[in-house]
Amino acid sequence: MQQPTFRATSENPDVLIIGYGPVGAAVGALLGRYGVKTLIIDKGQEILMMPRAIALDNEALRILQMIGLDDQSFERIGIQQVCMHSPIAGQFGRVNTAGTIDGHPKLVTFYQPDLEKALRNKVHEHECVEVLFHCELLNLKQHSEGVEASVRNAEGQVQKISARYVIGADGASSKVRELIGQAFEGQTYAEDWLIVDAHQRQGKAIEHVEFVCDPKRPTPHMPAPGGRERWEFMLLPGETREQMEAPEKLAELLAPWMKRDELTIERHAVYRFHARCCDRFQKGRVFLVGDAAHITPPFVGQGLVAGLRDAANLSWKLAAVVSGRSREAILDTYDEERRPHAKNMIRLAKFMGKLVMTKSTARSVVVHGAMRLLTFVPPLRSFLEELKVKPANSFKAGLFVSGRTQTGLTPATLKRGGQFPQGLVRSALNQSKASMNLSDDLLGDQLTLVGIGVDPASVLDAAVLAEWQAAGAEILHLGMRGQTGNGNTPFAEIMDDNLVLKAPQGWLAVVRPDRVVMHDGPSQLASTIVRESLHVLAI
Repeated sequence: MQQPTFRATSENPDVLIIGYGPVGAAVGALLGRYGVKTLIIDKGQEILMMPRAIALDNEALRILQMIGLDDQSFERIGIQQVCMHSPIAGQFGRVNTAGTIDGHPKLVTFYQPDLEKALRNKVHEHECVEVLFHCELLNLKQHSEGVEASVRNAEGQVQKISARYVIGADGASSKVRELIGQAFEGQTYAEDWLIVDAHQRQGKAIEHVEFVCDPKRPTPHMPAPGGRERWEFMLLPGETREQMEAPEKLAELLAPWMKRDELTIERHAVYRFHARCCDRFQKGRVFLVGDAAHITPPFVGQGLVAGLRDAANLSWKLAAVVSGRSREAILDTYDEERRPHAKNMIRLAKFMGKLVMTKSTARSVVVHGAMRLLTFVPPLRSFLEELKVKPANSFKAGLFVSGRTQTGLTPATLKRGGQFPQGLVRSALNQSKASMNLSDDLLGDQLTLVGIGVDPASVLDAAVLAEWQAAGAEILHLGMRGQTGNGNTPFAEIMDDNLVLKAPQGWLAVVRPDRVVMHDGPSQLASTIVRESLHVLAI
């Protein structure tokens, strides 16, 4: 295990990451998996224990699965529903978060320090990743071959670190963003919010997420692991931080849920929410991820999730370029793919904020009453309750072959630039006894040509297959239940309907390491699919 240091032993890593919060750690863990020589620096060392992110969706959990974190890596609570209440309109909205998507719960709550510890443990498993604490970034200078960073280390000395690429994962007040002159435009909400985390709530906390949309004081409320429970109280005009954080005020605010003698506050803090996004997530060889690139209001629980999407999208592209497997121009697709989706999520969060933060009875009657009426219209109720309002994590342009294959076969529901589905499969990993796995565990860390009900090796021209494998790409045969493999191509049986329903038998898909579909089509077009995919990467 690579131990944290206080002075960089390597002054020319391939990638320098500024910031060791959850997003910086996620990027570091992924680059470590891909074998990229990486240095992470952070001004502090300890994991911040203040209340911050609390929700993750199925997409975030899938990215954490890519990093190597499973259900046992950190505690989480599956949330079955999100309810919106109004003292005037009653329950005017509900989101069904029960069940799974692509092998993961639709929504969980978690305790961020536990997640950060798990991510750091993964980072420290990789010898190619070094972590430097108590180190402050002073300046950045870009040139044609890389970036020179001036940093002050824990010994107070200024070091020069030359990296091929730099990633700013240093939060909303990003020094990296400042140094590259990137504007951070958007909205700062006029209201402050008091976030209160109570503990010792085992058997007492609610089991769902609720938004108490009271114009007198809007209050989101949710459970968290470890017997925790969270409330977020909007401050009213004239209320100060000091007043709201006083013990007697905390007891008054929490009185509807607990008696004063049951009050066990773990932590509390006053925040002001923001909705901001950079004009670009990249300038030359410098990239911004997480809160350094975008800040999402918390009303849809997508702040950290968006940062994890950044990490998954950027990390494998950097690895492909650093290893020489791809041209440098593919890095431009990071901004092209991620920024539109981040903006869409910010817009959704702002819309939800308007539902939550109604400040007058008249507005509550109109807004919440209208929302309740919509629930009586089945198509609209389904649209709202089944998360169809959430923007799909798919791209209109980017690092994939555009278009859709037109054949006489039953069309696949796969979308190029969208997520490849994950399902339950049965395989014999490491030549051991067959076991049940999620299909992503077989995809690995490279570009993979996946055959649904067909062995890719059996339909590829030998020369094209050799070209594919020479590029470091892999093949995988996902057979229908009851099929067997040929012994040479990695094989697994599909044990549920998720993969089958989204791709007909005999279909091929090129899947990127971030589980995005690069290309797809029937097995008859196997060589064309491979060659067009390699062309996209300019291999």
